[in-house]
Amino acid sequence: MKINRIEKENSVIGNYVAQLRDINIQNDQPKFRRNVQRIGMFMAYEISKTLNFEDLMVKTPLGESKNSVIKDELVLTTILRAGLPFHQGFLDVFDHVENAFIAAFRDYNKDHTQFKIVTEYLASPSIDGKTLLIIDPMIATGQSMITSLEVLKQRGTPKRIILVGLIASEQALAFLNEELDENIELYVATVDPELDEHNYIVPGLGDAGDLCYGEKL
Repeated sequence: MKINRIEKENSVIGNYVAQLRDINIQNDQPKFRRNVQRIGMFMAYEISKTLNFEDLMVKTPLGESKNSVIKDELVLTTILRAGLPFHQGFLDVFDHVENAFIAAFRDYNKDHTQFKIVTEYLASPSIDGKTLLIIDPMIATGQSMITSLEVLKQRGTPKRIILVGLIASEQALAFLNEELDENIELYVATVDPELDEHNYIVPGLGDAGDLCYGEKL
């Protein structure tokens, strides 16, 4: 797997990540969602540089102009629910894409130390021959990414697979690198060193879904 760590080059993304982590700013839900969205926009821009383009002639009021536009067919896939503002950021940039949504969650054992990934919902177009992006803000263990990819492959064989995260753990990178083919790509804004006993990213930022939309039962 090819891993692209955005943090290796300084950019304004670092400002937004810092605000997402800050407990003094996190209680502002609209700002938290907006910062996740902003990071999605900037990461989409970085990924756009790697896509295939073609020339398009456009008629203007004064003549014609040759423009370079994206040729690839994209399917933007989001793991609910924390992925929604991240998805919107990507959609603000890739406004012509098809979209897919998958509900995947952790089903814990009684002492909350082990879990399995359960998927309950999938809405997706065909991904056959297309560029598939799977985005999830927090990649803690990598298991949700693997499970989501397996489910999505029921809808076809993509030409290219790009996984995207906002924060990932070192353990997740190692796991995904071992489990996935070398032609699959991962883009992540920043990487944290460890997981706690409940498999949450440390230092991380907490529960991204709760911070976006409020606490769940």
